[in-house]
Amino acid sequence: MHIARKRFGQHFLHDPNVIRRIVAAIDPKPSDRMVEIGPGLGAITIPLLARLDSLHAVEIDRDAIRHLRALPEADRLHVHEGDVLNFDLGSLRSDDRRLRVVGNLPYNISTPLLFRLIEQREHLLDLHVMLQKEVIERMAAGPSTEHYGRLSVMLAPWLKVEPLFDIGPGAFRPAPRVVSNFARLTPHAIPPISTENPRQYAAVVAAAFSQRRKTLRNALKALLSEAQIRSVEVDPSARAETISPQQYAALAAKLAQAAANTATEIT
Repeated sequence: MHIARKRFGQHFLHDPNVIRRIVAAIDPKPSDRMVEIGPGLGAITIPLLARLDSLHAVEIDRDAIRHLRALPEADRLHVHEGDVLNFDLGSLRSDDRRLRVVGNLPYNISTPLLFRLIEQREHLLDLHVMLQKEVIERMAAGPSTEHYGRLSVMLAPWLKVEPLFDIGPGAFRPAPRVVSNFARLTPHAIPPISTENPRQYAAVVAAAFSQRRKTLRNALKALLSEAQIRSVEVDPSARAETISPQQYAALAAKLAQAAANTATEIT
């Protein structure tokens, strides 16, 4: 019996009812170009292959890879050994079909993995992922709600987040200490928020939420003056969790403009 490895954040799904709901939500078509992240022992892999012509999988655990390559369906399963944080998903495209990604994402690397996937969004049609419910709630939250935070704002330009259903700890071996959620993430065809200043956007969001109890006037004082904040119709006395992603984009544009003006003055 394969033992889940803590360093890989492994929790193997085994509940057949949950597996059926997951496959139904993904609704794979035979010709889909699909990639599974962290297939483990194949709980989702096998039912996906029943509906697909072929499936790519990225796995880091060599014991799990040996198990997957011994499956009766292995001739249609292309297993790629490696760390998904360093994996180029674009290498799996051989035509104009974008990739459909599915995975029980390791909770210990969920945030960096999400941003790695966003970096490769041009290759992605959609993503269906299992994560901690708390993380999905943060990803999907809107301004002035309980779970709204830095992750909500950083994902907003790139992904539409749809929580689909909760999954209890008993559906996994070993059981995690948290409730999970299965969600659909869809890259925006046209970003709803300006993405012209990504570095400044990240800087403003990080500064605002690193001191979220402070007003923007104080939290952003190293980046923008009160007058600059007001100039983009944002209230300097507001706090980070009340500001929309669109307003953060406006603050980022002001920061980029200020930097360009300073550079011009120096030259």
